[in-house]
Amino acid sequence: MIQYKNAGDRALVVEFENEISEKVNQKVQDMAAAVESCSVKGIEEVVPAYRSLLIFYNPLIISGSHLKQTLIDLAGNIESSVVHRTVVVEIPTLYGGDFGPDLEYVAQYNGLSRETVIKVHSEREYLIYMLGFTPGFPYLGGLAEEIATPRLEVPRTKTPAGSVGIAGSQTGIYPIQSPGGWRIIGKTPLKLFDPNRSQPFLLKAGEYLKFIPIDQKEYEEIEHLVAAGKFEVMRKEIIGADKNDHV
Repeated sequence: MIQYKNAGDRALVVEFENEISEKVNQKVQDMAAAVESCSVKGIEEVVPAYRSLLIFYNPLIISGSHLKQTLIDLAGNIESSVVHRTVVVEIPTLYGGDFGPDLEYVAQYNGLSRETVIKVHSEREYLIYMLGFTPGFPYLGGLAEEIATPRLEVPRTKTPAGSVGIAGSQTGIYPIQSPGGWRIIGKTPLKLFDPNRSQPFLLKAGEYLKFIPIDQKEYEEIEHLVAAGKFEVMRKEIIGADKNDHV
């Protein structure tokens, strides 16, 4: 059952089932796409999360009750009209060394080799459930339990932008330098957030992400191309894809 709740005087929350799963999140993404394409005057922003959708609106243009009825009507037509498109974004990542100071700990904690941790971490395609915490930080689903590792007991005061980490059963990437307690196992030369780009965020909720292991030379080459604005991020689109539910 879908629930519609007021969030102040200029936003509505659309809530789906009370669980974290790819199936539920697909409903969130379908609803977000429907809202963004309906061209209803007064809707200002659509923010998808794990199992809900936050919709900001201008109450001087559209009332909350009118918007709610519009959303109810949209929800009733989604199943018959939506075409699922899955985008997989490749994230080149240099594991270990100075860029992955916690890789050895993750391996020892789980009784695995460093190579196995890298293989397990990079072989999956992770759903981006939502962006948050810092600008462009992707909350990913699908980390294998065999490499799940607790957070640091004392968080770092500075975690470099591009750092790839593990915290419990989650994995993610720091878009900007910030404090953080995740176990850092690698780093990507890509910029997940750049306010100077026409599209500041590299990733979008609802896309999938795949880590691609690279070596030091490849890292430096990509870093140089990124700085020059010449690196093309690999994105693979699959229409009508049936993704496995990892969570």
